[in-house]
Amino acid sequence: MKKQVLILLFFIFGTIHLQAQFYIKGKVFSIENKPLDGASVYLNNTTIGTITNKKGEFQLKIDDGNYNLIVSYLGYKTETLLIESTSNINFLTFNLLPEANILDEVVLQKTIYDADWKYNLSRFKQAFLGRSKLAKDCKILNEKDLHFTYSPKTNTLTATAKKPLKIKHNGLGYLINYDLVDFTLKGQQLFFSGYAQYKSLRKTTRKKWKKNRLEAYNGSQMHFLRSLISKEIKKEGFVINQFKRISNPERPSEQEIKRARELVLLYNNKIDYSKKITEIKTPLDNALSILQKSKLPKYHDYLYKKNIPYKDILSIKKDDVFLNFENYLMVIYTKEPEEHNYLLGMFGKLKKASGVQTSNIVLLNSKALIDNTGILVNPNAIFNEGYWAFEAFSNMLPLNYQRSKN
Repeated sequence: MKKQVLILLFFIFGTIHLQAQFYIKGKVFSIENKPLDGASVYLNNTTIGTITNKKGEFQLKIDDGNYNLIVSYLGYKTETLLIESTSNINFLTFNLLPEANILDEVVLQKTIYDADWKYNLSRFKQAFLGRSKLAKDCKILNEKDLHFTYSPKTNTLTATAKKPLKIKHNGLGYLINYDLVDFTLKGQQLFFSGYAQYKSLRKTTRKKWKKNRLEAYNGSQMHFLRSLISKEIKKEGFVINQFKRISNPERPSEQEIKRARELVLLYNNKIDYSKKITEIKTPLDNALSILQKSKLPKYHDYLYKKNIPYKDILSIKKDDVFLNFENYLMVIYTKEPEEHNYLLGMFGKLKKASGVQTSNIVLLNSKALIDNTGILVNPNAIFNEGYWAFEAFSNMLPLNYQRSKN
């Protein structure tokens, strides 16, 4: 099983053109030039893939374009290759390194399947698979290959996998091999990345799967980006507003809150935390006042522009299209309401329905490149909040999914 150091890649995929088709051919060997039979060769996060034969040979028929090609074999380091033009590819040869030769290999501790592991597994599944109705039909078949580490000091849960995760998605009709590279859940902030290969559960697509795939696509980030580059936002049911996020001056700083908690712990007697502090007479009064104010929201959001034009969202350099905007975007999908589980929230407190699906996005870098299929070349260039964060992995489709014109 391969391990890499914090590669923040999450479903990198390039341009797919629907014109000319080409064959990518090659061989996969070990470092000793021994052919590897049964190695997986696929385009990341798609249904396009194959396995090598006894001679280590493979062949893929694909549309001309840009791709991230993944080559993996159990016990060997996964190789990735960015193919920028298939018409220039003649023959590919890969020599995979055994995992023992990887200097950055993380030595996993022995996993103990106790109550803590089970609790961390439930947190992992809720964060990774999501809480949508489709998440109920999404099952990890090899859960015991997961290893968890939790730091109470930073409230951070990390996960590693001894083997690629096998995920059976009965809701969308896929069997997914997911090579987990990174999973970090810090408080309510989630970052995960890996390589995914989708395979259909059956040769023919069931009516229910077509319906669920369309529902998963509608209102998704993929749908939004494709609508954005085709300049059909309004037609597709999206509204885009812009807002600023400013720290709440009435809420104490994290350092003040930490000091207040430390002071309160020094008092052995019972403390009435609900006591209303009208006048601060003692250090304890001050600490209690700070802790009460810590429940105030950290930020205030100020909406300052509605229905923003394309020029305020996109920038174009030569043939490249970038997401390029200031502050935050509020993306509202008006053609579907929120699911009940979204309204219920993480802690079972029912929110009032708005009848639309609202997601917030912020650029983590100065801008984010979009390929012409409507996919972020580096999805970790933005951070999602709201509905897109709620849907998570179980609502994601392979990047070569196309909505039926019917």
